[in-house]
Amino acid sequence: MFTKVLTDAQRFKLDQEPDHIFYQNPRFVQHLDDGFRARLTEFYREQIPSCATVLDLGSSWVSHLPDNVRYERVIGHGMNEAELTANPRLDSYFVQDFNRDPTLPLQEGFVDVCVVVAAWQYWTRPEEVAAEMLRVTRTNGTAIVAFSNRMFFAKAPQVWTDGDDREHLDYVGTVLQANGWGDVKVLAEETKTGGLMGLMGGKGEPFFAVTARKQI
Repeated sequence: MFTKVLTDAQRFKLDQEPDHIFYQNPRFVQHLDDGFRARLTEFYREQIPSCATVLDLGSSWVSHLPDNVRYERVIGHGMNEAELTANPRLDSYFVQDFNRDPTLPLQEGFVDVCVVVAAWQYWTRPEEVAAEMLRVTRTNGTAIVAFSNRMFFAKAPQVWTDGDDREHLDYVGTVLQANGWGDVKVLAEETKTGGLMGLMGGKGEPFFAVTARKQI
Protein backbone atom coordinates (compact mmCIF):
# COMPACT_ATOMS: atom_id res chain seq x y z
CA MET A 1 0.00 0.00 0.00
CA PHE A 2 1.12 3.52 -0.68
CA THR A 3 -0.16 7.04 -0.08
CA LYS A 4 -0.64 9.23 -3.13
CA VAL A 5 0.93 12.68 -2.97
CA LEU A 6 1.19 13.92 -6.57
CA THR A 7 -1.60 14.90 -8.92
CA ASP A 8 -1.72 13.43 -12.40
CA ALA A 9 -0.61 16.77 -13.82
CA GLN A 10 2.49 16.74 -11.62
CA ARG A 11 3.51 13.41 -13.14
CA PHE A 12 3.45 14.73 -16.71
CA LYS A 13 6.72 14.63 -18.68
CA LEU A 14 7.46 16.43 -21.94
CA ASP A 15 9.14 13.32 -23.36
CA GLN A 16 6.47 10.64 -23.40
CA GLU A 17 8.67 8.01 -25.06
CA PRO A 18 9.19 4.94 -22.84
CA ASP A 19 12.20 5.48 -20.58
CA HIS A 20 13.95 2.28 -21.63
CA ILE A 21 14.47 3.82 -25.07
CA PHE A 22 16.16 6.90 -23.59
CA TYR A 23 18.47 4.72 -21.48
CA GLN A 24 19.13 1.97 -24.02
CA ASN A 25 22.63 3.26 -24.86
CA PRO A 26 25.14 3.32 -21.97
CA ARG A 27 26.48 6.66 -20.81
CA PHE A 28 29.91 6.18 -19.26
CA VAL A 29 30.14 9.77 -18.12
CA GLN A 30 29.91 11.58 -14.80
CA HIS A 31 26.53 13.25 -14.38
CA LEU A 32 27.67 15.16 -11.28
CA ASP A 33 30.73 17.35 -10.79
CA ASP A 34 33.80 16.66 -8.62
CA GLY A 35 32.62 18.71 -5.67
CA PHE A 36 29.25 17.02 -5.46
CA ARG A 37 30.72 13.54 -5.83
CA ALA A 38 33.30 14.15 -3.12
CA ARG A 39 30.64 15.39 -0.69
CA LEU A 40 28.35 12.50 -1.52
CA THR A 41 31.07 9.93 -0.86
CA GLU A 42 31.89 11.57 2.48
CA PHE A 43 28.17 11.67 3.34
CA TYR A 44 27.94 7.94 2.67
CA ARG A 45 30.94 7.39 4.92
CA GLU A 46 29.14 9.29 7.69
CA GLN A 47 25.75 7.65 7.23
CA ILE A 48 26.30 4.03 6.18
CA PRO A 49 27.95 1.46 8.49
CA SER A 50 30.32 -1.01 6.89
CA CYS A 51 28.15 -3.95 8.00
CA ALA A 52 25.21 -2.67 5.92
CA THR A 53 23.47 -4.26 2.98
CA VAL A 54 23.01 -1.35 0.57
CA LEU A 55 20.41 -1.00 -2.18
CA ASP A 56 21.63 1.50 -4.78
CA LEU A 57 18.59 2.67 -6.75
CA GLY A 58 18.99 4.48 -10.05
CA SER A 59 22.60 3.37 -10.21
CA SER A 60 24.95 3.25 -13.18
CA TRP A 61 28.66 2.46 -13.69
CA VAL A 62 29.60 4.23 -10.43
CA SER A 63 28.00 4.15 -6.98
CA HIS A 64 29.98 6.91 -5.21
CA LEU A 65 30.53 4.70 -2.16
CA PRO A 66 33.88 5.09 -0.33
CA ASP A 67 36.54 2.96 -2.01
CA ASN A 68 38.07 1.82 1.28
CA VAL A 69 34.82 0.62 2.87
CA ARG A 70 33.61 -2.88 2.14
CA TYR A 71 29.89 -3.31 2.81
CA GLU A 72 28.11 -6.55 3.55
CA ARG A 73 26.47 -6.41 0.14
CA VAL A 74 25.66 -3.80 -2.49
CA ILE A 75 22.67 -4.41 -4.76
CA GLY A 76 22.30 -2.13 -7.76
CA HIS A 77 19.29 -1.07 -9.76
CA GLY A 78 19.37 0.90 -12.98
CA MET A 79 18.09 1.29 -16.50
CA ASN A 80 21.12 0.13 -18.49
CA GLU A 81 22.68 -3.30 -18.02
CA ALA A 82 26.03 -2.37 -19.56
CA GLU A 83 26.46 0.42 -17.02
CA LEU A 84 25.53 -1.83 -14.10
CA THR A 85 27.84 -4.59 -15.30
CA ALA A 86 30.72 -2.11 -15.33
CA ASN A 87 30.09 -0.98 -11.74
CA PRO A 88 32.76 -2.64 -9.55
CA ARG A 89 30.89 -1.94 -6.28
CA LEU A 90 27.84 -4.02 -7.11
CA ASP A 91 27.55 -7.60 -5.87
CA SER A 92 24.34 -8.02 -7.87
CA TYR A 93 21.98 -5.86 -9.88
CA PHE A 94 18.64 -5.72 -11.68
CA VAL A 95 17.33 -3.60 -14.55
CA GLN A 96 13.84 -2.17 -14.10
CA ASP A 97 11.79 0.84 -15.15
CA PHE A 98 10.08 2.09 -11.99
CA ASN A 99 7.74 4.27 -14.04
CA ARG A 100 6.24 1.03 -15.38
CA ASP A 101 6.74 -1.29 -12.41
CA PRO A 102 7.85 0.15 -9.04
CA THR A 103 7.80 -3.21 -7.23
CA LEU A 104 11.22 -4.12 -5.86
CA PRO A 105 12.23 -7.77 -6.41
CA LEU A 106 13.46 -8.17 -2.83
CA GLN A 107 11.95 -9.68 0.30
CA GLU A 108 10.75 -7.65 3.24
CA GLY A 109 13.48 -6.28 5.51
CA PHE A 110 16.31 -7.40 3.24
CA VAL A 111 18.46 -4.24 3.21
CA ASP A 112 19.79 -1.76 5.73
CA VAL A 113 20.11 1.32 3.53
CA CYS A 114 18.45 2.52 0.32
CA VAL A 115 20.36 5.18 -1.59
CA VAL A 116 19.12 7.19 -4.57
CA VAL A 117 21.37 9.62 -6.45
CA ALA A 118 20.14 11.89 -9.24
CA ALA A 119 17.31 9.49 -10.07
CA TRP A 120 14.30 10.47 -7.96
CA GLN A 121 13.66 13.44 -10.26
CA TYR A 122 12.73 11.07 -13.12
CA TRP A 123 10.21 8.91 -11.27
CA THR A 124 6.53 9.43 -12.04
CA ARG A 125 5.42 6.95 -9.35
CA PRO A 126 7.64 8.01 -6.43
CA GLU A 127 5.07 7.19 -3.77
CA GLU A 128 5.05 3.54 -4.79
CA VAL A 129 8.84 3.41 -4.89
CA ALA A 130 9.04 5.02 -1.44
CA ALA A 131 6.61 2.44 -0.04
CA GLU A 132 8.62 -0.37 -1.62
CA MET A 133 11.84 1.05 -0.21
CA LEU A 134 10.25 0.98 3.23
CA ARG A 135 9.07 -2.61 2.77
CA VAL A 136 12.51 -3.99 1.86
CA THR A 137 14.35 -2.02 4.56
CA ARG A 138 14.94 -3.39 8.05
CA THR A 139 13.64 -1.56 11.12
CA ASN A 140 15.97 1.36 11.94
CA GLY A 141 17.30 1.24 8.40
CA THR A 142 17.69 4.43 6.41
CA ALA A 143 16.93 6.04 3.07
CA ILE A 144 19.27 8.59 1.49
CA VAL A 145 18.05 10.58 -1.53
CA ALA A 146 20.69 12.91 -2.98
CA PHE A 147 20.56 15.24 -5.96
CA SER A 148 21.98 18.43 -7.39
CA ASN A 149 20.38 21.04 -9.65
CA ARG A 150 20.92 19.11 -12.88
CA MET A 151 18.32 17.15 -14.80
CA PHE A 152 17.33 15.89 -18.23
CA PHE A 153 14.50 18.41 -18.42
CA ALA A 154 12.26 16.54 -20.86
CA LYS A 155 12.47 13.31 -18.81
CA ALA A 156 11.62 14.89 -15.44
CA PRO A 157 7.97 15.13 -14.33
CA GLN A 158 6.34 18.51 -13.90
CA VAL A 159 6.61 18.43 -10.10
CA TRP A 160 10.38 18.61 -10.56
CA THR A 161 10.67 20.94 -13.54
CA ASP A 162 8.33 23.48 -11.94
CA GLY A 163 10.02 23.41 -8.53
CA ASP A 164 13.08 25.15 -7.14
CA ASP A 165 15.77 23.55 -4.97
CA ARG A 166 13.89 24.03 -1.69
CA GLU A 167 10.69 22.69 -3.20
CA HIS A 168 12.57 19.61 -4.44
CA LEU A 169 13.76 18.89 -0.89
CA ASP A 170 10.26 19.41 0.53
CA TYR A 171 8.72 17.22 -2.17
CA VAL A 172 11.05 14.27 -1.58
CA GLY A 173 10.62 14.54 2.19
CA THR A 174 6.84 14.73 1.89
CA VAL A 175 6.64 11.61 -0.27
CA LEU A 176 8.88 9.65 2.09
CA GLN A 177 6.98 10.75 5.19
CA ALA A 178 3.58 10.10 3.61
CA ASN A 179 4.66 6.55 2.87
CA GLY A 180 5.82 5.53 6.30
CA TRP A 181 9.33 6.90 6.66
CA GLY A 182 10.12 8.83 9.83
CA ASP A 183 12.81 11.16 11.16
CA VAL A 184 12.96 12.95 7.81
CA LYS A 185 15.82 15.45 7.53
CA VAL A 186 16.97 17.67 4.68
CA LEU A 187 20.43 18.98 3.92
CA ALA A 188 21.50 21.73 1.52
CA GLU A 189 25.18 22.60 1.14
CA GLU A 190 27.51 24.38 -1.21
CA THR A 191 30.50 22.50 -2.61
CA LYS A 192 33.83 23.56 -4.03
CA THR A 193 34.72 22.87 -7.63
CA GLY A 194 37.84 20.85 -8.36
CA GLY A 195 41.28 22.00 -9.46
CA LEU A 196 42.62 25.54 -9.43
CA MET A 197 39.16 27.11 -9.46
CA GLY A 198 38.34 25.29 -6.24
CA LEU A 199 41.49 26.61 -4.58
CA MET A 200 40.38 30.08 -5.58
CA GLY A 201 36.97 29.60 -3.98
CA GLY A 202 35.06 28.47 -7.05
CA LYS A 203 31.79 26.72 -6.24
CA GLY A 204 30.68 23.37 -7.55
CA GLU A 205 27.19 22.00 -7.87
CA PRO A 206 25.01 22.30 -4.76
CA PHE A 207 24.61 19.19 -2.65
CA PHE A 208 21.07 18.33 -1.57
CA ALA A 209 20.07 15.27 0.44
CA VAL A 210 16.99 13.94 2.20
CA THR A 211 17.43 11.22 4.82
CA ALA A 212 14.77 9.20 6.58
CA ARG A 213 14.52 6.23 8.91
CA LYS A 214 12.27 3.19 9.10
CA GLN A 215 10.95 3.36 12.65
CA ILE A 216 8.55 0.42 12.71
